[in-house]
Amino acid sequence: MRARPGHLWVHGGTSRDRRRVLDGLGLPGWPVPVLDAHRRPRGPYGFGGALLQALVPAALARAPGVVAAHDIEIRAAAPDLRDRVPARRAPLYTRLPDEERILVPAPRRTLRIANGIAELIRDCGVRLRTVVADNVDEADETDRELLQTLARRFDPDRVTIVACSYEAPPDWFMGHAIKADLSVEGKSGDLAGRYVASDGALDDPRALAAYHALSPEERARLHDGRADLLAATGGRSSHLGAIPYHREHGSDPSGAGVEALWAALDHCLGEGFLDAAADFGLRGLALAEPATGRWWNLIQGAATALAGIGRRDEARDLYERARRTSLDPEVHSASAYGAAMLDARHPDPARRDIGRAQGWVNEAIAISTLLPDRTVRAFKLGFDLNGKALIEMRAGRPDQALTLVESAIKLAETDLPPGRHLVHRMILHANRAQLLGVLGHPEEALEDLDTAVAMDPDYPDYHLDRGNLLFQMGRTDDALADYDAAIRLSPPLPEGHYNRAQVLLAVGDLGRARADLDRVLELDPAYLDAYINRAGLLAELGLDEAARADVTAGLSLAPGNPHLLCVLGQLETSAEDFTRAREAFDAALASAPALVAAWAGRAGLRYETGDLDGAVADLSRAIELGEDAALYFNRAVARRGLGREAEALADLRRAHDLDPEDQDVVTALREA
Repeated sequence: MRARPGHLWVHGGTSRDRRRVLDGLGLPGWPVPVLDAHRRPRGPYGFGGALLQALVPAALARAPGVVAAHDIEIRAAAPDLRDRVPARRAPLYTRLPDEERILVPAPRRTLRIANGIAELIRDCGVRLRTVVADNVDEADETDRELLQTLARRFDPDRVTIVACSYEAPPDWFMGHAIKADLSVEGKSGDLAGRYVASDGALDDPRALAAYHALSPEERARLHDGRADLLAATGGRSSHLGAIPYHREHGSDPSGAGVEALWAALDHCLGEGFLDAAADFGLRGLALAEPATGRWWNLIQGAATALAGIGRRDEARDLYERARRTSLDPEVHSASAYGAAMLDARHPDPARRDIGRAQGWVNEAIAISTLLPDRTVRAFKLGFDLNGKALIEMRAGRPDQALTLVESAIKLAETDLPPGRHLVHRMILHANRAQLLGVLGHPEEALEDLDTAVAMDPDYPDYHLDRGNLLFQMGRTDDALADYDAAIRLSPPLPEGHYNRAQVLLAVGDLGRARADLDRVLELDPAYLDAYINRAGLLAELGLDEAARADVTAGLSLAPGNPHLLCVLGQLETSAEDFTRAREAFDAALASAPALVAAWAGRAGLRYETGDLDGAVADLSRAIELGEDAALYFNRAVARRGLGREAEALADLRRAHDLDPEDQDVVTALREA
């Protein structure tokens, strides 16, 4: 049978049924290994890790430099390869004791890893024609995101991605779906033993029935034996999937089970695998003895992960459970702080409760102040003061926020032992830099960011922050150097390319700016600001059809976005569809009355249609919102058209004051 075009999603039946379908498709390079994506045996990146384990040994022989360039992605997704792929980039937080590793990677880190794996496959010199993942319905979110990234980034004529799942394909899958029929054939024998040996991933209903027919003691014995075997012979990835599963169902769930689940949670939280971390935490809490140290570790870790993936109400419930159960003052302080951050950091500004956040963080500070151990008190209190500074900043009080951060820095300098809590100190300096920048002290802000970067030169985020500050200070070359560093130090980083494009646009390097914006959307097709900027750039280059495609894509993500409507108005003006252009500009101004580009764009439309008075009025409003030489020049042109020569001359002189190098202004002044 000839291979079907495009990526494939085979769904229904069992793994054996889906394999029969694959055998009849004539897939390129078939047969190939079918990689199990079930999260239970190896946890996050079960499929991704298996793919890398099959790929990296050959890639090391053919393109060792490419492998080294993707060390972060490989070591994160395939921990069993860490002995073969040393860390080339190791941020400070990865080298500190567990209690000092307070940085939790953002959920977007897994998208960076997925893109890095895709580019490793593309560049490593090992030809893959077909990649098959089974049990996708039971996969961790990391593998689902990876499959989506591979299907998006690879032309199926080069690499065909085949996902096998009991469930039908999701909305994001842009390929062909094939239904597999359920059969009842298969081996018999020790079905319960086979089920446990599969780490609970065997999708044979007879095996599951045989397993449940065993006594609890028999099931626990099988799980203990399997966990012991994996602990002795399995790789690191077993500790993120199978071993926690077997320990929690073995003979000591509240002891060995809780410890295995906590170890998996702690690892996943540090890597940014937040869905898995939340799952491990909630499973551990079902087994742990309340009010114990490990119980609190599980609550805090699970709540942090739940908040990171948007399940804020569940996180709040965990903090409330801790407050109602524990008498430990550190637990109460940390729970109050966690609740405060849930209120202050809500992504929807309308749903933030700054007043309630103030109350919670004040409670956290009051308790931390009373802690008896000086080092613990200094760290906890400094942490809480930093959190209160965020709340003050959100409340529009940057001066008070700065005072709080400076108090936390002083506390770290006087009460923390030298060389301890380095990430905490680094964060404080970076936060003070942000506040100093807001308050108009860029040179002092730069000193603090220099300090933060010097403490951890391999941490990309502060290179991004320093690049932003340097750009604001007009030091474009230095800003570009920092963005280059951030891109080099991270797996594929959309934010780094986007920020670098901003600088390149400002200096007029439109070709490189477009390349960076192309790169952003290659890595993250949901990056709205990149669509906005690229659409504007393409329109400026006269590539109206491509610009319109970006406007359409952006509006599908954010209907009514005023910036995109502004570009649409420019495109419709260029196409001489003046009615639709006016509708677009009016809609943009209705939602963003202070958008200078929309006033200027509508002024251009009015000028084109002979409404010079309207053009002058719109340009005057734009100038009120932000002076710019081009606005004055355009208003001068409109005023000259109305015969208002004196006012036009005044506008030209002001435009020349703002930009003495603008040759259009210089020429117009000479003519005037």
